[in-house]
Amino acid sequence: MDEIIGRILSDLENPPPASPDFLKDLESLLGYALGTNDSNDLENIYSELSSRNLGLTSLTDAISSAMDSGGSPRISVLASKVYISLLLAPNSPVLSLFTPLAFLSLLRAIRLAFKDSSLVSNEGSLSRNPGAKKKGRRNARMDKSRVQERDMGCENEGKEGGYNVKDLFFVLDNLEMVLGLVHLDRFPDCLKALVQTVCDILTMAVEFSGHLESFGSLSGVCSRILGELLRAVHGNQAHTAAEVLKGLSSLILLHKSQIRSFGLGFVVNRMVGLGDSSSDIKKAVVNLPKYLVQKAPERAEPRALAVESIIEIVKALDFEDQVGFADYVVKMSQGKGQFRLLSVDIIPLLLMSLSGTLGFNMVNGTENACGLRLLDALVQRCSDITAGIRARALNNLAQLVVSLSGNDKSREALKEVMGLGKRGINGMNDILKKRCMDEKAAVRKASLLLISKLAALLGGELDEDLLKTIGMACSDPLVSIRKVAISAISEAFRTYSNSLIIKEWMHSVPRLINDNETSIQEECETLFLELVLDRVVRAGSTRPSSHESVPHDTHGQKYNFDRDSEFSYPEGVLGLLKGICDGEVVPWVKKICSSLGKKKKLKPSICIALKKIISESEIRWLNNSMPIEKWTAPPGSWFLLSEVSAFLPKAVDWEFLHRHLQHLDKYNPVGELKGSFEQGDPDEGMLDTEFHSVAWIGDRVFLLQTISNVCVELPPEPAADLAHSFLKRLEGFNMHSTEVNAHVKALRTLCKRKALNTDEADLLVTRWTDQLLSKASNVLDSYMSKISDATKENVFLTPHTGVSQSGSKKAAHESKLLTHATIAMYTIGSLVIVCPSANFKSVVPVIHTIITSGISDTKSSKLPGSAAPVKDRAPSLFIQAWLTMGKICLADAKLAKHYLPLFVQELEKSDSAALRNNIVVVMSDFCVRYTALVDCYMSKITTCLRDPCELVRRQTFILLSRLLQRDYVKWRGVLFLRFVLCLVDDSEQIRQQADFLFGNILKAKAPLLAYNSFVEAIFVLNDCNAHTGRKNSNSSRNENRLIFTLRGNDEKSRSQRMHIYITLLKQMAPEHLLATFAKVCAEILASATDTLLSLEDSTGLSVLQDAFLILSSKEIRVQPNRGSSSEAADIEEEVVESVVASSSTLKGRAITQAVRKGLIQNTIPIFIELKRLLESKNSPLTGSLMECLRILLKDYKNEIDDILVADRQLQKELIYDMQKYESMKSKSTAAEAVASIQKSGTHRSAGVSNEPSSSALNSKLPEQLHTNSKVASAAADTIAAATVRSVLREVNQGISTPLSTMNVPKLKPHSGEAAAVKDGRFEVIASLRRRQAFDSDDEN
Repeated sequence: MDEIIGRILSDLENPPPASPDFLKDLESLLGYALGTNDSNDLENIYSELSSRNLGLTSLTDAISSAMDSGGSPRISVLASKVYISLLLAPNSPVLSLFTPLAFLSLLRAIRLAFKDSSLVSNEGSLSRNPGAKKKGRRNARMDKSRVQERDMGCENEGKEGGYNVKDLFFVLDNLEMVLGLVHLDRFPDCLKALVQTVCDILTMAVEFSGHLESFGSLSGVCSRILGELLRAVHGNQAHTAAEVLKGLSSLILLHKSQIRSFGLGFVVNRMVGLGDSSSDIKKAVVNLPKYLVQKAPERAEPRALAVESIIEIVKALDFEDQVGFADYVVKMSQGKGQFRLLSVDIIPLLLMSLSGTLGFNMVNGTENACGLRLLDALVQRCSDITAGIRARALNNLAQLVVSLSGNDKSREALKEVMGLGKRGINGMNDILKKRCMDEKAAVRKASLLLISKLAALLGGELDEDLLKTIGMACSDPLVSIRKVAISAISEAFRTYSNSLIIKEWMHSVPRLINDNETSIQEECETLFLELVLDRVVRAGSTRPSSHESVPHDTHGQKYNFDRDSEFSYPEGVLGLLKGICDGEVVPWVKKICSSLGKKKKLKPSICIALKKIISESEIRWLNNSMPIEKWTAPPGSWFLLSEVSAFLPKAVDWEFLHRHLQHLDKYNPVGELKGSFEQGDPDEGMLDTEFHSVAWIGDRVFLLQTISNVCVELPPEPAADLAHSFLKRLEGFNMHSTEVNAHVKALRTLCKRKALNTDEADLLVTRWTDQLLSKASNVLDSYMSKISDATKENVFLTPHTGVSQSGSKKAAHESKLLTHATIAMYTIGSLVIVCPSANFKSVVPVIHTIITSGISDTKSSKLPGSAAPVKDRAPSLFIQAWLTMGKICLADAKLAKHYLPLFVQELEKSDSAALRNNIVVVMSDFCVRYTALVDCYMSKITTCLRDPCELVRRQTFILLSRLLQRDYVKWRGVLFLRFVLCLVDDSEQIRQQADFLFGNILKAKAPLLAYNSFVEAIFVLNDCNAHTGRKNSNSSRNENRLIFTLRGNDEKSRSQRMHIYITLLKQMAPEHLLATFAKVCAEILASATDTLLSLEDSTGLSVLQDAFLILSSKEIRVQPNRGSSSEAADIEEEVVESVVASSSTLKGRAITQAVRKGLIQNTIPIFIELKRLLESKNSPLTGSLMECLRILLKDYKNEIDDILVADRQLQKELIYDMQKYESMKSKSTAAEAVASIQKSGTHRSAGVSNEPSSSALNSKLPEQLHTNSKVASAAADTIAAATVRSVLREVNQGISTPLSTMNVPKLKPHSGEAAAVKDGRFEVIASLRRRQAFDSDDEN
């Protein structure tokens, strides 16, 4: 030992840094001292140092210099070990050896050792985990290989500078013991550095853990060190705890699970427990969540982890501290955007984690105030100004509803805060209506998700308007939103099946079977199977509640029966069946059933259930002693059975169908016609409603369809009898038109399915078709001859003033003939559909006679005995004849070529809306079959888009839209310009359909159409021909042209035109908006300056004014993030990646530069020249031009000098207008804010002044007003004016004021006006008063 001590002392005499041999000698000496607890050798060193006039600082300086040697981590780690051993040696002078510089060098050496884990030597393969002693074979082999690598690498250890991890862990393990000897209260910098070092090595240890078999050993050491620092002996615990938490917060906010778990675990498990004994530590822990809120990152995933960490810490706090943090979050929700977003994320987790603590599960109502405030803050954020926050709030509220609706207490609290309970009046419903129509896709999707979760909570409180809003969302352009809307309304339907929900579901979901997205079609089929067909099956499998008779009155038999039957079946099945047979729903249900049948998803139990429902209804009717002849099956039951039986023919037995067919035939008055013509209403043409009610006819039609579906299973004899019966009924021509069609189809199906082969089936169909055609032709000839004979009898006869008995019989007979003729005409049309190959030449002449009876010579029509045309005498037959002729023309191309001009002529001249509607349908079929023939008449057909009848307009719009989508009609000519008028149609339904066409279908199919036709649309809508120079040649064309214009300067016409312009602008891409801006300037504004567009004409002025409004609209402005509609809009708005952000920024700069270049080079010179022209003519559009320029240049205030260099006067005027506008806007904003505050404070007692003080008004002003200097100044002026008015009012009322109590000199009144004028003081006062009138323009 004496030799080692000598070497140590000799090395100390040399200046630092110390050599490695010096450190090894010290290590061996200190190791011996610590191992034997013998301090003699160390005391000898201390005494020798004293004798050589070397203090202990020389020893610490040498070791510190070695620790600071960054070139060799092995030396720095060894020096750190030596320094720690020196401090822990027996009888060590700790206070003399410990210096702040040496301690900081020690911490630096530790950090550097962890920073580069590649410098760990092979000897460092050490397990610090005591639980890792048991190893498998694989671990044993790995340890063996490590030993071999260590032996091979020991030679290079010194060269590579690697250190032994044993030494590093020795330093960390014994650092805690050093802290027990050295108190850091006198060394605050050392304490901060130690906390920072502990946090840093934990962060670096994640990469270093590849060389450590357990991260837990390191975290345990760090935990003990931090725990030691929190003792009171190391200084003020509040400051120490703050430093520790500040360091741990960086760990908590990391997304690395091990580090984050350590930080949270130490705070929750150690510091919260220490806070029970130390108020300083507790206060620091309570403030930690607020600190984490301020440091939370903006990106979504790290922010979510930060929120989870905050919640974990808050859960460990006391109740009072939790309530305090909840109040802090409520205030946060009204702050800046990032804090509002963070509060939206915190509130649901806070409420779900602490639902009992915050009062949702408590009985005491006063304790739930905190929870209700949090929930109310979240509801308010659903209407946030930022779309991303709105969407996140709605999504989180949906999660919260699911979590808190588990018990009655929570449900009541939710209803109370969300405005759904007794206090609220559709509070949340109103919010959801607005959010479902939000412009942002993410918000719409989130609102629909919330509705689906609220279905169970709201019960039947979903009002009709909200249901309609959800139904409209089912047609949203985004697929994901349509899916969420379907889920929302289906969840409401699944939970509560009242009439409103059933109706809206039926009109929203089944229609999506025609959706372009296959997944939505499949979802539609699945929901229909679950919510409709499965319910019907369950209703059929359960016996109705009772078959007992119920009392009823004679006036309400059917009503009481329907109501009683409704309650007899579960889940509102009868209402469901009734909704299925709605006229708009029927086509969709047919397609769904067909698709399910083809996929073999229909089960026989559906038919069995429907048969049982029909039979049970008949039994209940009879049990209630009601006349069987008035019974009809539950609405929709026969219809659904007719659709599903096509795929389940064996599930419906013939006995059931035969019995109901006999029942319907029994009460059918065959051969007895009592039409509505007898009552003087020839337009209807329906049979006696007592026996042929709509329900009876519907039942019979669907029963016939069911029979045709199952006729394959019929025996031969019943099938033949049935076919003969059908043919006889058809030959009677006394059925309703719907029955005729059903009988014809059923008869054809019977023939085809019972024939031995196809040729035999076609022969049978042709045979009875010819037979019916012959008899129908005879009926029509008979009626026309009867009309002709009646006309001849009335020639030159004086009309009778009264009606004789024989005359009434003749009228009845003629009415009967007319009914037969109408049914015969309809039968011919049905036969054309069933057998188009039949010979219809025999009936064409009589049909031609009927449809041309109104076209006669003018002179002959004025003769006294001329017959009234069929058009006036029998309008139902006339309309039916046109429809039948159209069907015949579809089967005969030559005939169609001859009659097509006649159809177009009748479409233009007919006064009957029903006939025009039918001709439009026929023309659309012609367009599919004979596209080239109809193309030249398309302008005639489009005139029906402005038809006086809404039904004709809607039918024309739908049919033409389908033809356009299928490319049978092209978007050329005037077609597009006429279609845009549907956007402002008087019918709301047509407007909605037009919005969908232009916003979704047209945008995808013809994206350039709006851009190419935009400028032309401006001229056409204003009825201005300046862009073409054409003139109207005749009055008829001029009349047709006028109905497709919106000319006029009135407010309604202008707003309608602007709505069309805005709709078209929304369909354009950014580059097309720029081009449209340039085209409007070049083709309209430049035309006005070149006098090509006359400013003397009202239409020219309207075009120019529309151009100003378009150029100043926000829709034509290019936004950097604006692009084509896609599913990306459905993703939540978050902070994007840096690459994406930079690219969008560059794109935005490029677009901005393009806009500025266009303004300077093209637009501004045109505006300057046009302004001079308008001023020379004293045009009222000068103000519109200046307003347009102000809006265009408000974003280029700094560049106005460069842009308007050609016209300095215009530059000054624009600057003045901008300043004036901003001033007026600031004043109006401030005035509204102050007025609202004053209004809220008017509810006071009679003795208290209603005017708040200026300080009170200032404190109540919103924060946004204080941030804007101009608005704040205007608000201050408004508050001062309000204060002055209040004081003057009090003075006039004689109330004591602070001014009256002041000792101020009294002013003597002037003796007379002459004296005042004489000394000039009156003029001075008058001039000061006049100066206040300078701002009157701004005030006005």
